Order: sequence, then C-alpha cells, then structure tokens
Amino acid sequence: MQGHSTYTPNNGFTRWLERRLPIISMAHGQAVAFPVPKNLNYFWTFGAILMVMLVCQLLTGIVLVMHYTPHTSLAFASVEHIMRDVNWGWLLRYMHANGASMFFIAVYIHMFRGFYYGSYKEPREVLWILGVLIFLVMMATAFMGYVLPWGQMSFWGATVITNLFSAFPFVGEPIVTWLWGGFSVDNPTLNRFFSLHYLLPFVIVGIVILHIWALHVVGQNNPAGVEVKSMQQDTVPFTPYATLKDAFAVVCFLIVFAWFLFYVPNFMGHPDNYIEANPMVTPAHIVPEWYFLPFYAILRAIPSKLGGVLCMFGAIAVMFIVPWLDTSRVKSGAYRPLFKQFFWVFAIVCVGLGYLGSLPAEGTYVLWARVLTAYYFLHFLVILPVLGLIETPKPLPASISEAVLGKAGAAAAHKA
Repeated sequence: MQGHSTYTPNNGFTRWLERRLPIISMAHGQAVAFPVPKNLNYFWTFGAILMVMLVCQLLTGIVLVMHYTPHTSLAFASVEHIMRDVNWGWLLRYMHANGASMFFIAVYIHMFRGFYYGSYKEPREVLWILGVLIFLVMMATAFMGYVLPWGQMSFWGATVITNLFSAFPFVGEPIVTWLWGGFSVDNPTLNRFFSLHYLLPFVIVGIVILHIWALHVVGQNNPAGVEVKSMQQDTVPFTPYATLKDAFAVVCFLIVFAWFLFYVPNFMGHPDNYIEANPMVTPAHIVPEWYFLPFYAILRAIPSKLGGVLCMFGAIAVMFIVPWLDTSRVKSGAYRPLFKQFFWVFAIVCVGLGYLGSLPAEGTYVLWARVLTAYYFLHFLVILPVLGLIETPKPLPASISEAVLGKAGAAAAHKA
C-alpha cells in the first residue's frame, strides 16, 4: 500500500540531497502520494487529531518542566508560580491539563471506530496491538502527570493506585516499595513519577512511529471493510484529499479544545487538587481523572483486592487479543446487523462504567458496576466469538469503488 513517489528534484540542492539521503522523496511517497481508500469518513481523521494533540502535549510539557520543581515541599507552590508569575504560564498549564483530556477523548473515539469497523482484523493485527500499547503507555503517563501538582487528589490517588500492586503475592510489596522509593508516598515517589512522566511521552512517540509504519505497510481500513482491489479506482492520493479533510477536522477539534481552555479550564479537573497534599487528611471521595473511571469502576466492583486488580488490568489486556476473538470474516459493523446492536450496548456499558466510577463504592452502585463489568468481559470473550459463528451479514460490495458509487446512486434516486 505504500505510495509510489513521483517526486522529481527540481534544483541542485535537492538533487544533491536525493542522491545521498532521499528523505524528500520518502516524505512525498508517504504523505503526498500515499493511496487512501476514497470512502473514508470523518472518523478516520482522529489519527491526525491525535498527532496534533501529542505534539501539543510534548511542547507544553517541555516548557512547563522548565518552571516545575519536583519536590514535595515545593511542587504545589511551583505550579502556582507557573499559573501566576510565568508569562503565559496559566495558558501552558491549562493547555497541558486539558490537552490530556482532549487526547483521551480522541483516543476513545479512535478506538471505538476501530471496534465498529473491524480495524483490528487481518492484516492489521500488529497495527491494532501497537495502538493498544500506545493507549496503555498513555494511561501510565497521564497517571504520573496527575500526581505532579501534589494536590490532595494527586497524593491520595498515588497512594491508592500504587498500593494496588501489593495485592500480588510475593512480588507485590517489593514493587510498591520500589515505586514509593521508601515506605510511604513521599519525595522519592514524586521524583520517580516526574522522571517517568517526562520520559514516557518520547516512548509514545517511538510507538506512534511504528504504528504509522505498520499502517503504511498494510494500508488503511475503510467503512466498507473491503480491501483495495484497484489503486486507480478505489484510492485517492493522501494529499490533497485526506490532508484537507484532516485539516478541517483538526480545526473543528481545536475549537472545542479552545472552548474548554478559555471558558471552563477546570471543568474536567477535581477541586480537591487545588488543596496542597496533606497525608493527615483523607478526601471524602478519592477519584481519578475521568478517563480512568471505567477501569476504576471495574477495580472496585470485585470484592477481592487481587481480583479487582487482575480485572482492571485484564480489561486492557483483553483488547490485545481482540483480533483473534472476533471470528467473523466481515470487518465492518455496517454489514453486521447483530454486531451493530451489541456494539452500541457495549458502548453504553463503557459509559455506564465511567459514570459508576465517579460515584461512591456503595449499595446499588457496586451491584451495577458488577453487572456492567461482567458484560464488558462477556462482550469480548463470549459475544464476539459467538456472533461470528451465528450471524448472517449483509452482502458486501465487490469493491470500495462500488460502495462509493452505490451510495451516490442511492442518494441520486432519493432526490429524484
């Protein structure tokens, strides 16, 4: 699927460079001439949105580090210093904090699009696994970043989450001691988390490069779920067609980002994190950031501490094997009537788990969390394999071009 570059050097310098390092022709082949299916919709623009948000997080993070002090007695004050005294510091801090939420919004939409259209199926298994790995490293990076302001929720969130590792027999306590750098959450813990929070984004960049490389080897999936049969009829060059669509989607997404940034910058945060960390005062209700809430609900739904930890990590681990759990030969949910219904039930379950994760672990909330947790795993381990065996999908178009022309013909008939 890699695009054949038609780039021709047009001056002495580019001809000289092309003979020694053909980086311009490579970029042309990957970002200009690369063929993309002509039926891609706007759900396929979230890859570009994620690239923009990743760059935003890296740049704002690098500048913030110049003014942040990773010490328990100074961290909270240094964040206030950034907000009040550093030129445009409030903007950088809010961009970074809200950018994390925007990053996860785009990631979740990107992942649900992959689930619906079967983007994990052959030959894209490695592409999918790399995507889930990015998600996992993102979660670790975001958790460590949430600890850095050293507010009440930062401190107690770190205490609760790191204590979970103690559930593992034999190795649990040494892992917790290593994470803490001692026998409680203190300055060594903050330094470890600061170091890893600064390092892991560059690990994400490395995995993203592999992710894009894998994408350019096997090509993009598409809403019809059928593979490219004719480069001339089924595809268009990435530039200008996909580039312009991506640019428009990025602008729309940044408008939403800007609204949060300038009008409700603390909407997705927790007010307790504006109180300096105090080991002697426990908040009434300890909750993580919103993007962790579904997994937090799964953790609390299991009566056993070890069982809860295993289920929480299992909720992510099961995504790695989805390509082999879905037994259907049809990729796109648009042609799978039963799958489509179960997909929307699954989406509602995930939202429900997120809501329950924000509530106290008591009474009927725990009961519903257990029900939804059970369904979450049943969807992957039972429903997906069985659906592929019993479902009768709708007839697939013979090609991407036929799918596009079919929709155009149907629209023309409807207008007539």
